[in-house]
Amino acid sequence: MFGLITTTRVRKRAEGVFYGWWVVSGAFGIQVLLSALLMQSFGAYVPVLQEQFGWSKAQLSAAFSLQRVESGLLGPIQGWMLDRFGPRNVMRVGMLLFGIGLMAFSQVNSLMTFYLVFLLIAVGGSLGGFMSLTSTLVNWFVRKRATAMGVAQMGMSVGGLLVPLIAISLTDFGWRTTAFYSGVIVLLVGFPLTQLMRRNPEEYGLLPDGESEQDAAIRRRRAREEQIEDPDDINFTPREAMRTRAFWFISLGHGASVLVVSAVMVHLIVHLNEGLGYSLRAAATVVSLMTVMQMIGLPIGGFLGDRFEKRKIAIFAMFGHAAALIVLAYATNLGMVVFFAVVHGLAWGMRGPLMQAMRADYFGRRAFAKVMGFSSMIVMIGMTSGPLVAGILADRLGNYQLGFTILGVAAAIGSIFFIFATKPRPPTPQPVTATPIAGLDLRPAD
Repeated sequence: MFGLITTTRVRKRAEGVFYGWWVVSGAFGIQVLLSALLMQSFGAYVPVLQEQFGWSKAQLSAAFSLQRVESGLLGPIQGWMLDRFGPRNVMRVGMLLFGIGLMAFSQVNSLMTFYLVFLLIAVGGSLGGFMSLTSTLVNWFVRKRATAMGVAQMGMSVGGLLVPLIAISLTDFGWRTTAFYSGVIVLLVGFPLTQLMRRNPEEYGLLPDGESEQDAAIRRRRAREEQIEDPDDINFTPREAMRTRAFWFISLGHGASVLVVSAVMVHLIVHLNEGLGYSLRAAATVVSLMTVMQMIGLPIGGFLGDRFEKRKIAIFAMFGHAAALIVLAYATNLGMVVFFAVVHGLAWGMRGPLMQAMRADYFGRRAFAKVMGFSSMIVMIGMTSGPLVAGILADRLGNYQLGFTILGVAAAIGSIFFIFATKPRPPTPQPVTATPIAGLDLRPAD
């Protein structure tokens, strides 16, 4: 009975606006919370924790890297959980753990408890965050997939715009108070947003993108007549996907790109504060400029990704990441810092929605969560090594020049992976079919 009521509510909402856009709105809100309260604000905590506890940059970077290692190792299990229990249930657990983890962070007094708390935060952020959100969006959109991904990921940019508020809170109220109430906000706002998540449109008598059955039949017939590939015929199993060259090259290219992203998340504010003499609030303002440019890049990437070859756009963005970080490494004035913020933000925004959209285009949506879970084990290498390389070299040399230069060059070289990440030949067609619900008329509304 409850399932019938829930399905009816989804259908009623979909009669006015395709329900997939409600899923996008929920993903947007959750990304705002994850980004503002930790992912992009972690760098603002670093100098404060250094001052109080005397921990090194490498020790603090290790906590962020620990999050990424956990996310990568959890990936295959999380993919299974999403298929078995559905995104809403998985994300509810994730938001609960993430909120409790932030509140526990406010009580940390030693490096070991700091790492243990961040392990809890990492589990929560993984279950309630990026992988669960993108796996869900992939099921709700095909033709408009990159656009939907771009809109949802704008939540990460909006979260970045809130980093100055976090910096003000750290300065005026202290990091413990900020961390505790961040956890409260997650429980009060993030947990309810998971209610909008649904596994796929077929369970509610709908089709991806809000397409009607008639239009879908015409599209499939046209694909057969013109002997072109139809998205419904692309459904790799995880094993089939991992046997392709594309799986490995997309994963390696994605990992190379987040070398820069992860290093910037952890070390940008510290570099601006200690290396260039910016105040904590001024450094946070640079983060805001970067995220404004990311917001501009996201719809551009989504628009272009739905119309042109995604891997070519990714290659262009990789060189943007590389150039921006190298300029930041040798920045001596505000103009160079602004160049970094603009170019890195645009590259990050344009590339961001294409990573998952490309995987879904190549491997289909039936086993996407599992495919992405295995891929995350490779991507985590970039997410973990970026902050560690930059932090260790900064501790030894006293600045970020060499570390940022190495990572920038690595990102440029990483563009080669996308050059060879061409689309694989699909396996035997296994079209996704609607899942009937007893007693319910599954025909889409006119």
